[in-house]
Amino acid sequence: MNQFQLLRSRRLAPLFIVQFLGAFNDNVFRFALVIFITFSLAEQMGIDPGSLVVISGGIFILPFFLFSSLAGEIADKFEKSALIRRIKLTEILVMGLGALAFRIESAVALLFVLFLMGTQSAFFGPLKYGILPQHLDESELTGGNALIQMGTYAAILIGGITGGLLAAISDLGPNLVIACILFLAICGWLFALAIPQAKAADAHLRITWNLPKATVQLLRYVANDRKVLTLVLTISWFWFLGATFLSLIPTYAKELLGADEQGVTIMTAAFTIGIGVGSLLCERYSRGRIELGLVPIGCIGISLFAADFYLAGIPAQDPGQLSIVALLSYLPALRAFVDLALIGAFGAFFIVPLFAALQAHVEPAHRARVIAALNVSNAAFMVFSALFTLLLLHFQLAIPDIFGIVAILNLVAIWGANLALPEFANRARSLVLRRDNC
Repeated sequence: MNQFQLLRSRRLAPLFIVQFLGAFNDNVFRFALVIFITFSLAEQMGIDPGSLVVISGGIFILPFFLFSSLAGEIADKFEKSALIRRIKLTEILVMGLGALAFRIESAVALLFVLFLMGTQSAFFGPLKYGILPQHLDESELTGGNALIQMGTYAAILIGGITGGLLAAISDLGPNLVIACILFLAICGWLFALAIPQAKAADAHLRITWNLPKATVQLLRYVANDRKVLTLVLTISWFWFLGATFLSLIPTYAKELLGADEQGVTIMTAAFTIGIGVGSLLCERYSRGRIELGLVPIGCIGISLFAADFYLAGIPAQDPGQLSIVALLSYLPALRAFVDLALIGAFGAFFIVPLFAALQAHVEPAHRARVIAALNVSNAAFMVFSALFTLLLLHFQLAIPDIFGIVAILNLVAIWGANLALPEFANRARSLVLRRDNC
């Protein structure tokens, strides 16, 4: 089945919409919160706005460390569609609290709601990726994951833009944000009602309420299977790359290219557009199977265009503040836009087959728990990305230099992944030479 036909199927369409609306809602709230932090809440709390934005990011990620083990066990023990409906119903309550927090303009309340949103996301992740192999054939997993990735990144982009724009409207900002987040949460729950049932993977599983112990057990289980461990670490490396690039793009666009607010958004959108296009191409080049040969190709492509970003360096002249039209007519900006879009496209080649391979390889009874372990690993790599970026910026490295360093580290990472799992290189060679029977 063509991947777009899946969007007309009840096996994927409701889940796709639920995931899209959830990611959209998360980012409307988070970007609106950033605006309020920058222009109001930081002063209220007596904290530097930049520091408070970093703190808010940490608050959102924290639940993935705390609750992923419990989320994975619950997802494996119970029927998944009912759990998704309950989580989406919970989202309405959380967004209701968010609406109240915006209304009373309480920084503490808003950050608490952000923590609850992170908690909800931590519980939804194992369900989202655990249910796909139960509703899709193995030949459809690459296409299904590609659509989910495309939808997620589109929702992140559109949600971020929407949240920032709504929050910036004088006087009406909080009311518009409140109306938007509640509407999206209700729509998400309604579409969740249409998700088909997916039976429990291990109904006899005993929940481990000692969360640190359960987390250690999860990670040990992953570590005992070399292929699973390699897939998990390689996926988490992608999250490191994405977090690093996305954290640097706004500053690069504003300070070195002279982009205005809309220009910064367009430059950030380049990466997301690339992810979307690359995700759709994955199905074509996979030809109905899980094709790990795309992973090294994607990795090399990321490094090539990150290296080109480095070689472009810092523009020789200060162009002043540029509008969108002027920005895309400015050669250094156009080159950066193309590089970022191609980094995103090859990034999709990197990540989509990895998710499909992980879902297909793991035993069904442990699938959601492995996804939960992946979430812990992803969160750790994202924290590492933030520390890595801050360290290099502290030593006054230019942003193009950081892209160059990441390009080299990325090649080292895929070399290590190939050593651990030679299937990457073998399938890539087969794919390039068109020897499909290998």
